[in-house]
Parts: sequence; structure tokens; C-alpha cells
Amino acid sequence: MNSFVFKNTLLCLIGLGSVVQPIRAQPAQPNIVYILADDLGYGDVSIYNPDGRINTPHIDALAKQGMRFTDAHAPTSVCTPTRYAIMTGTYAWRSRLPVGVLRGYGRAIIPQGSFTVGTLLQQQGYRTAVIGKWHLGLDWAVKEAHRDVLDPSNPQMNEFGLLKDMNPEYIDFTKPPAGGPLSLGFDYSFILPASLDMEPYCYLERDTLIELPTAHTPGNDLNTGYTGAFWRAGKMAPSFEFDRVLPTFTDKAVQYIGQQAKQPQPFFLYLPLPAPHTPWLPTGDQRGASNAGDYGDYVQMVDDAVGRVLRAIDSLGIAKNTLVVFTSDNGPYWRPQFAERFHHRATGPYRGMKGDAWEGGHRIPFIVRWPAAVQPGTTSDALTTLANLSATCAAILQTRMPTDAAPDSYSILPVLKGETDDIPGQHAVVHQASNGYLAIRKGPWKLIDGLGSGGFSEPQREEPVPGGPAGQLYNLEKDPQETTNRYQQFPDKVKELHALLDEIKGMHKTH
Repeated sequence: MNSFVFKNTLLCLIGLGSVVQPIRAQPAQPNIVYILADDLGYGDVSIYNPDGRINTPHIDALAKQGMRFTDAHAPTSVCTPTRYAIMTGTYAWRSRLPVGVLRGYGRAIIPQGSFTVGTLLQQQGYRTAVIGKWHLGLDWAVKEAHRDVLDPSNPQMNEFGLLKDMNPEYIDFTKPPAGGPLSLGFDYSFILPASLDMEPYCYLERDTLIELPTAHTPGNDLNTGYTGAFWRAGKMAPSFEFDRVLPTFTDKAVQYIGQQAKQPQPFFLYLPLPAPHTPWLPTGDQRGASNAGDYGDYVQMVDDAVGRVLRAIDSLGIAKNTLVVFTSDNGPYWRPQFAERFHHRATGPYRGMKGDAWEGGHRIPFIVRWPAAVQPGTTSDALTTLANLSATCAAILQTRMPTDAAPDSYSILPVLKGETDDIPGQHAVVHQASNGYLAIRKGPWKLIDGLGSGGFSEPQREEPVPGGPAGQLYNLEKDPQETTNRYQQFPDKVKELHALLDEIKGMHKTH
């Protein structure tokens, strides 16, 4: 370029400077830490329920540093199917396990090679890890003499060829199971196979048992009705300590964050905590520290664990561009008599508990901190579900998901950035109760396709009476406690929501 051309080009650029606005730089690929509590209620977090009997200062601080959602929901009100939706962006009633949960010896619910949020992030250059409660099944190695257990004609096999559980005597624990996290988008894993009250009681690191489950526990608190320090009898690793599981996962998470902070690649840590699901095992300073019994103390241990993770992120200087999500997989197992005894409403103002189609079964705390993009101290009443993780990650990274992947996932990024109060493209969300009831929510209206809670609250199921309603319809704006069934008063709304539910059930969304 000669000097005349260069000078004129430079003058043009200077002149345009007052007209052309620079493109605002997008934050670099953020680290993503997804903390999933187990059976934590909406009302167990003190910033959601100031009148509660539990203190959660670290979770409260996270909310003040980011955005707190007040209308967030688990896709289902029990463990396994919610975790399936988080990983795949797909409602579990579309899966090989349409209803219910796996046990510790259940086969893998997500087929190897499937799309997961882990594979999405791996393909975008992330280092990925899961540390905590897996509960998505493992394809344990089966002894040759018992291979017929995997025969499709086995009556224990469901219609989709999935075993929810199997006899542990059929399993060869000397061989690593297949179908674990390493085959589903994770570079590193350190997991408990299922819930902390389900055998086998052992850890797997990188999909391999770190100690064979050669010991046996007779179980504990078996007469409490699935509360207290309850766990079932079964196989366990000789050195396994129930009250050390939550601290062990927290230690591993802090260690992993420290290691990854030194690396040039961004990282994704999925941290599904085993608590406050039973057994309720508060230890140390938290024992007796709350005003809600062992359960409340255990919730405060969860809060301490969250505090440790946040301190690790903050102390390493990576907080600004680390997206932290804190939430729960479903509502709490908190019986009405516990609410009366401790004067603590674990579901806040909402009806029901874990397992239910009512709000207490699936309305959950949901908090996002991302200083590079999310305004601190904000609150959103956007209707969202945990199935939305996959689409949100894709939007953050400005990439597309494979066709037909994550059909029930919608990006909440515009809400996080304060651009809208609603999630674009998401016209409704669907909830599922433990007995299979589906509920659909659009705006303030909620339709449940049956009578009763559908879960652990009584009555679980009611048969329609002649001339009575066949389902439940509530206006949550006017009746958040779901006290007045409007099913017969608004037949057009019932028809509309049934049609929309049928449409979603048959939908295959593309991205």
C-alpha cells in the first residue's frame, strides 16, 4: 500500500470512528460448575424461606452475587429421571425408563454414544468431570453363569430392554462396568452408583471400583419410614463410611477445581451431591446446629459444602468467568408431621413433597452466578426446568446441537443476561410425578392428568367419581397452594392444555 492510500484509509477509519460502534466482546468460554443437591426443598434455603428453621449463608450469598429463580422446576419429582433430563435435555418419559427410578444395580439408562451435555462441552474443548451421586445406572459385568438375566425375555426386563435392578450375586465386581460417565462425555469421574441409602456402597473412579464391595451392612434405621440415618442392607466396600461421603465428594471437587484452574482449557464440573437425601448424617459443628433436626443439620452441611466449592473458585481468581449453578433434583421428603414438629416448611408455601405432581414435589431453588454476564442481586420469575442446561450451554458457546438432540431443552441465556423475562421458544414445561402422572404448566395454569398427589403425599391416587373432575387444574397466580381444583370450571383451558401436552409428547424439536 502506497503512502497516499494508507493516509486516506487511515483518515476514513478515523472519520468512521464516531459512527461505527465496536462489537462488544463476548466473555471467553466460561468454566461451568453445576451443583445439584439431592432432595433439597424450595423452603430449605433461607433466602427463599426467611421464616424457615435452617440457615444457608453460603447459598444465600451465591444468590446475592447472581440471579435467583423463583419458578424453577425439576422435570420430575424423583432422582433418576431428573438426572437423565439434566444430562440429555430430554424428559425421561421419552427414555428407556418412562416411570420410576433405578436401584444401585440398575442398567445404564443412557445408551452409550448418546448426546449429553458432557459430549457437547467436550466437543467445544472443555475438560469434563462428574463427582458425586450418579444414579443413571451402570452396566455391571454379569457372570457367565447368569448371562440369561440380560435376555430380553427376562420378566424383570421392561419393554425397552432395561433392568431397573438385578441380583448382586450375578455381578462380577472384579471387572469394570460399562455405560458409565466416561462413555457419556466425561473425562474424569468419581461417583457413588446410586443414592446413599441404596447398595452397593462403594466408589468408582474413572468407571472402576476403587475397592471391591466385599463387606456387608445390615442396614440402619430400617424402622423410620425412610427418614433419619436410614440406609438399606447390602454390599459395601470395607472402608466405606456413610458419614464421610458428602465431605469426600466436596474434597474431590475442590481438588479438581484447583487442578483445572491451572489449565488453559475451560472445565465443566457436574457435582451431584448425595445430600440431604437419606441417610441424614450431620457431623462436626453442624450436628445440632439447625432448628430442624438431623435433616436441617444435614442441609446446613450441604451449605458448607457449597461454601467450600465457592471459596475454591474465588481464591483461584477464576470467579469472574465461572458460571456456577446451584439447584436440587426434586423436592424434599418432609412429612407433614415434621413440618408441625419443627415449624419448618421444607417446600416453602407450596403443597406436597418429593414424588408429587403438586408444586412441592418439583419446584426447587435455582441460582446462577456468572459475574461476566449475570447482574448480581437479581431475581427472575421466568418459568424454567432443569432440562434447559444443554441448550443454555450451546447458546453460551454459540454452537448448535445435533438434530433431534435435547428436544426438551431451551436456552435461559437471554434471561440470565437480562434481555427478556421469558425463555424464547419454550411455550410450556412438563412435570412428572413418581407414579407417572404428567402435569403441564403454561403461564399461571397447571394441568395434572390425574387425581391425587401422584407421589408420596396422601392421597397418592384417586379414582374419578361420576360427574366429578378427571384431573386437576390450578391457577398458580391466584392459588399457589393448589387448594381449588378448577378442572370443571374451565373446560376450554383443560382442552387447550391437554392438546398442548399431546403435542409436546409427540414433538421432536430440532436446533
